[in-house]
Amino acid sequence: MEAFNCPCPSAAVSTRAIRPTAMITAHIAVLRSPTSDHGRAKCNMLSWSSSSNYVTLKKGTSALSKTFIVSGRKVVFKRVCSPMCATIEEIEAEKGLIENDAKERMEKAIESMRTNFNAVRTGRANPSMLDRIEVEYFGTPVNLKSLAQVSTPDASSLTVKPYDKSCLKLIEKAIVTSDIDLTPNNDGEMIRLSIPQLTSDRRKDLSKVVAKQAEEGKVAIRNIRRDAIKAYDKLEKEKKLSEDNVKDLSSDLQKVTDEYMKKIDSIQKQKEKELLTV
Repeated sequence: MEAFNCPCPSAAVSTRAIRPTAMITAHIAVLRSPTSDHGRAKCNMLSWSSSSNYVTLKKGTSALSKTFIVSGRKVVFKRVCSPMCATIEEIEAEKGLIENDAKERMEKAIESMRTNFNAVRTGRANPSMLDRIEVEYFGTPVNLKSLAQVSTPDASSLTVKPYDKSCLKLIEKAIVTSDIDLTPNNDGEMIRLSIPQLTSDRRKDLSKVVAKQAEEGKVAIRNIRRDAIKAYDKLEKEKKLSEDNVKDLSSDLQKVTDEYMKKIDSIQKQKEKELLTV
């Protein structure tokens, strides 16, 4: 048996002497045979024509082999093919699943930040100031707005009218123990809350609170982006995406992340403007 080098770097060629069965012309760069004129030919191209050559490709493998006859010798040509990466449709499908999930979580992070901002009073009455207050109702924490109607009769006061008067005391207690720093006035029918004007120092302190909450929102967005990148890296390890695919998808994800960062900045500026407006 003789071994030959092939122009293909991932190929291996071997030959075994057999009885000639077909007329074939061949040129192989490194083939040397003392009994054949073909063996002294020097060329980097290989061509053949024979009804006896054939191709086999086994399912589930990437090995490709050809068998043909060259001057009385049987030549087996094998090449190991690289695994194919995902198609464009498959890449878009994976991107859609991961990116949509990231966007949904980012939206929730934005809403959570808005809720925190609303709880920061600005000197003007706003029903959203009571959004985070929960009332212990028959041993179960229930959102205040599920038990009462909150309204703003004027710019400096809130009224809380329970649907069931029996829980009036429970609502009053929940307001007192909350962090909104307001004193409830219970008249037996409803609760009134007066919103005092903020001092200059207090406004600055609340601006710092808002800035901290905005940064927490940005951290949440970054964490969501990190989780999405990990999902792309996992697909790369599973050979479903190439390294270039992951780079492109990560770049698109960064653009989405930047958009949500800008949203946070915009909401923060609006809240700070409300705080500083006398």
